[in-house]
Amino acid sequence: MPRRPHLSTRSSRRPSPLGVAGVVVLTTLLVSTLAGCGAVRLHDHEVSAADRRACQALVDDLPHRVSELPRRGTKGGDLGAAWGDPAIVLTCGVGTPKGYRPTSPCQRVNGVGWFVPEDQISDQGKDVVMTTIDRKPNIEVVVPSDYRPPDAAMVDLAGAIKKHTKVVSPCS
Repeated sequence: MPRRPHLSTRSSRRPSPLGVAGVVVLTTLLVSTLAGCGAVRLHDHEVSAADRRACQALVDDLPHRVSELPRRGTKGGDLGAAWGDPAIVLTCGVGTPKGYRPTSPCQRVNGVGWFVPEDQISDQGKDVVMTTIDRKPNIEVVVPSDYRPPDAAMVDLAGAIKKHTKVVSPCS
């Protein structure tokens, strides 16, 4: 009986250097793209036990989208959240904002009073750092200038903020 030639399904060809280089370039681009959407660093800060519980409940109940931007992962502190790139960042349990006075204007949106420094209101090119001033614990939200005006973020966050914080002094 004649012998049949042995057929192998394995290729003995090595990948071309250009093919390998292409894979390396594509992998580098993918990693670079994903790095832009990586976890946002949050910073720990001291809060009372009661404020910590309220903040953790708030963070757990925050919407998946703010200003139509998807929620992002965070690392570091556990009392905050982030959405989009550049990130809108919420931090719970912050102190009194710099520049705030009891006579400072308050922007009331969906039942939540916010303090926004005057220079950030008038300069549309600046990021907005807005802080709840009528509730405990205080909530700070940083809205990059790309997403101005910050009204959509205020509206999207109001429900969870009202649910997990207490009114301490209504603003007008």
